[in-house]
Amino acid sequence: MKEEATQLKPSIKGTVILPEDENYDEARTIYNAMIDKNPSIIVKCIDEEDVIDTVKFTRKNNLEVSIRSGGHNGAGLALVEKGLVIDLSEMKNIEVDAKTRTAVIGPGNTLKEIDKATHKFGLALPSGIIGTTGIGGITLGGGLGYLSRKGGLTIDNLLECKVVLANGELVTANSQTNSDLFWALRGGGGNFGVVVSFKFKLLEIKNVYGGPMFWPLEKATEAMEFYDEFTKNASRDLYGFFAFLIVPPAEPFPKELWNKNVCGVLWNYTGPIENAKEVFEPIRKFGPPVLDFVAEIPMPALNTMFDALYPPGMQWYWRAHYIKELTPESIKVNIRHGSKIPTLHSTTHLYPIDGAVHDVGNEETAWAHRDARWAQVIVGVDPEPEKANEVTKWCKDYFDDLKPHAMGGAYVNFMMEEGQARIKSSYKGNYERLAKIKAKYDPENFFHLNQNIQPG
Repeated sequence: MKEEATQLKPSIKGTVILPEDENYDEARTIYNAMIDKNPSIIVKCIDEEDVIDTVKFTRKNNLEVSIRSGGHNGAGLALVEKGLVIDLSEMKNIEVDAKTRTAVIGPGNTLKEIDKATHKFGLALPSGIIGTTGIGGITLGGGLGYLSRKGGLTIDNLLECKVVLANGELVTANSQTNSDLFWALRGGGGNFGVVVSFKFKLLEIKNVYGGPMFWPLEKATEAMEFYDEFTKNASRDLYGFFAFLIVPPAEPFPKELWNKNVCGVLWNYTGPIENAKEVFEPIRKFGPPVLDFVAEIPMPALNTMFDALYPPGMQWYWRAHYIKELTPESIKVNIRHGSKIPTLHSTTHLYPIDGAVHDVGNEETAWAHRDARWAQVIVGVDPEPEKANEVTKWCKDYFDDLKPHAMGGAYVNFMMEEGQARIKSSYKGNYERLAKIKAKYDPENFFHLNQNIQPG
């Protein structure tokens, strides 16, 4: 492969990395340290021409290919064993138009970088909750985060993509041009090509009223019931995801809570700051909380609040469900497993997908579970490899016990490699349409290292 790679290097403005290169191990390292794959070639592209040349080279040499943006995918689908990685992490252009409240964003940007660029204009893109997440994967999978109830999913704010197809052609996809491809890209993952540019509309948001609020485990049943009922009737300006967690043994958390297993909500209120205390008055009266760090904060600070707690290089195992209702039985399951979190970094989150997300129908984009109320993720996490089996077992047991109370399928960005039946259930009635679009744009399934939609 070294000989073939020498043919590629002259046409690439970016960097071609081989196993013998000094920076190879660094280049093949991704967020989840459970994943250990050894690509034959890694191409760090810096523009769309690099991507086109790399796709053509990969096809000519009959190599298996993966696409890397931020490298956060839990299943490690950003990497390929003995194939070629199209690494987009150097494609970091960001152009914000404050007048039209839009941004054109390169696929190598992280959410932290995007927040920095948009915040200076008092604007924000609905996306995730960890600043090191890449924009490519989170967008193509759907995009859940602190602004979902107010602004919808990330894909609901997507206006246009530029895409390199499996044949090396560069095309534009929006509501007028290649509209079928645009429909599929909004939730269908990396199945249809390499997106080299995203154009988004942005929300007018600068500072918010947000942060964590914790309750003791003995209040967990009441806390989940209160959270369920209160958020069901709340303004779209109020967002909060529910969590079971272990309090980190570090400042600014009070020492009496260090290493304690608690439940809590991470709040984000985007309404008028002068109304925030009134909005939170009934929340604070409930309990009361054992920790209340909810206050006015810049939106980027909220989006990066947990970056230090979850640096790259930990062992991760993910499982997920869509949840329609928090029934008494499902609450018991959550408390049973949420009170036995095996390690400091392991947790479960219930991400709301109501509010503005419900304004779009299940068939209007590829993302097919808009009738759900939450996307729940269960993550077993620890920095030590010897803990990998323990966190994985906790995660799987939790997932299995919760399954009878779930809707079927899962948010694809929260899935491991779980088989074709699981993928089909995640796309429900949209799968057949996705398969036809896949057959049109990638009939040979060239892009298959993803939550794969097979041509049909």
